[in-house]
Amino acid sequence: MKAIVAIPARMASQRLPGKPLADINGRPMIVRVWERAMAAEVGPVIVAAAEPEVVSAVEAEGGQAVLTDPDLPSGSDRIHAALEGFDPAGAYDVVINLQGDIPGIEPEMLRAVVAPLDAAADLDIATLATPFETAEAAADPNVPKPVLAGQPGDAWRRALYFSRAPVPHDRDGGGEPYYQHIGIYAFRRAALTRFISLPPSPLEQREKLEQLRALEAGMSIAVAFVDTMPLSVDTPADLQKACDILS
Repeated sequence: MKAIVAIPARMASQRLPGKPLADINGRPMIVRVWERAMAAEVGPVIVAAAEPEVVSAVEAEGGQAVLTDPDLPSGSDRIHAALEGFDPAGAYDVVINLQGDIPGIEPEMLRAVVAPLDAAADLDIATLATPFETAEAAADPNVPKPVLAGQPGDAWRRALYFSRAPVPHDRDGGGEPYYQHIGIYAFRRAALTRFISLPPSPLEQREKLEQLRALEAGMSIAVAFVDTMPLSVDTPADLQKACDILS
């Protein structure tokens, strides 16, 4: 298995315009994410950029970036386009889709997300989750939750569903905690190509969760577990938190 990390980045964020170049203690955010991905040492790292200024910021730090069509509809489409340009021969058969707004991502998380694909040849996609700390947090519809097969304590488990609701319902109480999904994915290269060719599915459109498209199409998703939820920078307040954490 040969892995590559691809980081989709575009400037047109509604809540934080120019987000990839937002300053975090003197470095652009996209550079901070690229540095963390490089530290994981799971494979080469490329930034799939929608704008030339993002490419320039990454290349100024010695990184590699590919300019993609700014009108591509999703990060998955963007990393696929970048890979087609960077690796047309398909030398890398696993690609990690790392969002460009997680500047404090721990390198261990990138190693964790590829582990299921290394362990089971029949898996298409892998992702991450961590337990909620409280039942109140689990009830938040803004945080997706995986429904898992397998047993607590397994290194990774197969996803049966993802929902914004806390499911399955724990009728008798005392069940295992709910898990919050972390939006980092490892795709087999062929699975990524198939995924972006699929139209939005009914469950995806109802829950507004892209990963349901893969499950509805019969693709398999593994969920590996980590101890903490990384900070995703979506607002100016989040940006200040990131600056404080990384100071």
